[in-house]
Amino acid sequence: MNKFQVCEKFVSINGEGRRAGQLAVFIRFKGCNLSCTYCDTSWANEVDAEYDEMTSQEIYSYIKESGVRNVTLTGGEPLLRDGIKELLKILKTDANLSVEIETNGAVDLKPFCSDDCRPYFTMDYKLPSSGMENSMVLSNFDLLRNGDCVKFVSGTIKDLKQAKMIIDKYNLTNICSVYISPVFGEIEPAEIVEFMAENNMNDVNLQIQMHKVIWNPNERGV
Repeated sequence: MNKFQVCEKFVSINGEGRRAGQLAVFIRFKGCNLSCTYCDTSWANEVDAEYDEMTSQEIYSYIKESGVRNVTLTGGEPLLRDGIKELLKILKTDANLSVEIETNGAVDLKPFCSDDCRPYFTMDYKLPSSGMENSMVLSNFDLLRNGDCVKFVSGTIKDLKQAKMIIDKYNLTNICSVYISPVFGEIEPAEIVEFMAENNMNDVNLQIQMHKVIWNPNERGV
């Protein structure tokens, strides 16, 4: 059985996505294939980042012991971890769990879309200020469905214009939930609201990272 490098495991509220404000049990995996300019968990991608080794069964046991139904697998980039499909299959067999994977948009979702393992996807689309837009796998948009969401982390008006173009081009608001979040400290939420109003961005949700409001923005384990 594969062993995963788990940097953090904890219970908190979901700070963003479809279940923002609800309790979730988080599993944070080490390592990512991107290096976004605004990354707030870059520490988990460092070679010397501390971690615990856990098997799929150990992760499942931890989740069940927490008593929390919402599960968020995050990173880093969870979909790049060897054995992640095995973990997803184990979690899928438990009808009491609702499993979400936070993925960065640079990994093909197709291998994880079979009925025996498919989670809910919360997928980023990396906008220009991230420095990673060229890494996006655009075919992923064809695999999204109701229950999934796409998140656009925006730091500039240029980012917002690109987000609108992608939302319109791929008809995202008719496929899944769509969120725009500000890069913390880089753009005022009021600017995003103004842009949304000027461009009639119906069915798009502005979302503030709730955990950064409740706790110190740099605090871990929340």
